[in-house]
Amino acid sequence: MNNKFDALKDDDSGDHDQNEENSTSKDGEKEKTERDKNQSSSKRKAVVPGPAEHPLQYNYTFWYSRRTPGRPTSSQSYEQNIKQIGTFASVEQFWRFYSHMVRPGDLTGHSDFHLFKEGIKPMWEDDANKNGGKWIIRLRKGLASRCWENLILAMLGEQFMVGEEICGAVVSVRFQEDIISIWNKTASDQATTARIRDTLRRVLNLPPNTIMEYKTHTDSIKAWEEFHGLVNSSGR
Repeated sequence: MNNKFDALKDDDSGDHDQNEENSTSKDGEKEKTERDKNQSSSKRKAVVPGPAEHPLQYNYTFWYSRRTPGRPTSSQSYEQNIKQIGTFASVEQFWRFYSHMVRPGDLTGHSDFHLFKEGIKPMWEDDANKNGGKWIIRLRKGLASRCWENLILAMLGEQFMVGEEICGAVVSVRFQEDIISIWNKTASDQATTARIRDTLRRVLNLPPNTIMEYKTHTDSIKAWEEFHGLVNSSGR
């Protein structure tokens, strides 16, 4: 399946609901009130499996982000740039989203797809992520679509067998390589991180010599702050 998620493609270049610079502050406040009202309304609508659908153990949310390479990214601007595609609670709902999404191998530029448990933002600073880390695998071009599909199907199917430790997964499309990663809650739990690593090797059918790197989110934040001179930064 290689259908395009046209709504995403049209919306790559900017953030949702930005107030125009020449709007009055009154209009801006009105828009913010409406937006907050809509957000709180959407929070009340729980996503549940439909009749006769196959429920997943957890609800998951697809996210998408795209940014200009080399541009410093604070946690605030990163959060504004990441766009929620939708949440699903069953196998059938997942396929309805996934079958209309661009495959990672067909994305251009500096783009990311994120699939996280509902309620967890794909940011280092999120409460579910802040004490965790991620396994990182760098892929040569041409492998991202297959590896991403295998990874998320394994995650949705609870193949990692580590309880509630899995937070989500990311595929990052870059110019010379692609990167996939899986995030877990507790970086200090070596037995869990080892099990995730071994399962990852199996579900992705990785050669024995594949380099896999585990990085804590604390280290990621420190490295990002040192490089950009920012406080509380977040990026990929």
